[in-house]
Amino acid sequence: MLRCSVLCSLLLALSSAAVLRVPMIKRSDDEFMSSLLHDVHAMQRPVVWSPDASPFNHDEGQPSVEGSANVVIRDFQNAQYYGEISIGTPPQPFAVIFDTGSSNLWVPDKKFGSHNVYDHDKSSTYKPNGTAFDIMYGSGPVSGFLSQDTLELGGLTVPDQFFAEVNVTKGLGPAYYLGKFDGLFGLAFDTISVDHLKTPFHRMIQEGLIDEPVFAFYLGDHKDGELTFGGVDKAHYKGDLEYVDVTSATYWSVKLDAVETKGEKLTDVDKAIVDSGTSLIAGPKDQVAKLAALVGAHKFIMGEYLISCSAAAPDISFVLNGKSYTLTKEEYTLKSGPICLFAFMGIDIPAPAGPLWILGDVFMRKHYTVFDWGTDSRKPRVGFALAA
Repeated sequence: MLRCSVLCSLLLALSSAAVLRVPMIKRSDDEFMSSLLHDVHAMQRPVVWSPDASPFNHDEGQPSVEGSANVVIRDFQNAQYYGEISIGTPPQPFAVIFDTGSSNLWVPDKKFGSHNVYDHDKSSTYKPNGTAFDIMYGSGPVSGFLSQDTLELGGLTVPDQFFAEVNVTKGLGPAYYLGKFDGLFGLAFDTISVDHLKTPFHRMIQEGLIDEPVFAFYLGDHKDGELTFGGVDKAHYKGDLEYVDVTSATYWSVKLDAVETKGEKLTDVDKAIVDSGTSLIAGPKDQVAKLAALVGAHKFIMGEYLISCSAAAPDISFVLNGKSYTLTKEEYTLKSGPICLFAFMGIDIPAPAGPLWILGDVFMRKHYTVFDWGTDSRKPRVGFALAA
C-alpha cells in the first residue's frame, strides 16, 4: 500500500530550466489486485472500447471532435501511476494520471468534496470560457466546461492553458470516487482532443519551454516512477534507444511485427498503441486466449486470466521494427498473496481502428519509453530501451 498520498509528492525541476522531471507515485500490486477483485464482486466495471461506445468511427480511428466529443478511454480503476500538477494563482494542486491514450486536461470543479477541486474564484489568473466539454465513457458521461488558467508542473509554467472543469463524472463510476487521482492529463495528439484544443505538451513546445519535443516515462518496477519533459534521463535506461515511427498522429500507435512465445507467432494484427493509462497489456480476445493457453493461464472474468504463481511459463515477446521486446513470466505476472494475475486481457476493438494491441504499464515498466512529437524534418516516433 502507499505510505504517502500522491499529493505529498513534490515536483522537482532538473538543473536545466528547459528539462523537467515529474515524480510519479506507484500503487502497489496488492492494491491493484484488491481494486480488481472489488470490481469483480461489484460487477460495476465500465465497458472499455465497446462496439456501442467506440470512438473509432472514422478512417483514421479518430473520435468525433466537432463541438463536443465522444471519446471512450478506459477503466481507470486500475491505473497505477499518478503525478502532481497545479492550476491557478495561487497554485491549486491535483494528482493526475499522465495518459498517452487521451489528449485533454481535466480536473474536478468545486462541487466535488472527495477530491482536490479547482475553484476559479480563488485564482487571479483564471479566464472564463464556458464551452461545453463532454467525453463519453463506456458506462456514462464525463462533462463540464472549458476554462483557461496557469498550469504549473516541475517548476515550468504554461500560461492560459485550456482545460475542463468537470462536474459530471458518472462515466468513471466508483473508480473515481474511491481512486487516488483527481484528474487526467492527456498526452496524445491534438487530433483527438475535444474541440482540437492544444494539449499542454503541445503548448510547452509552442512556447519554447522545453529543449526537445519529447517526454519520457520511467515507471520502474517496485518503486515510484518519473516522467521527464523536454529530454531523456540516461540514468534510467541501459543501452541505446530503439525508435519506431508513429503510424497515425492520433494515439501513439506503432506497427507491430508480431507477438511470439515458444518461437510461435501468435497474431497477424499489425497495430499497437503505447498507452500509459492502461495498466495491463490488452489484445484481441482470441489472441489473448491462445496466448493464455500457451503460458498456462486460466480465464477469470471480464477478459482477464489467472496464472499459477509457482509453475514455470515461457517468455512473451513483442516484435517492433524488427526488434524483440521480451517479458519473462515474472514480468507479466501481478501477484497479491496467493493470487497471480496474468497481466494480459482480451479486448476486441472494432474496425477501422482495430484490431490492435495496447502496450500498457506492464510493458512500460520494463522499457524506458520515449514519446517524440517530431519536428518538420522528423516524424513522430516512440523509443524503447531497457529500464535501468
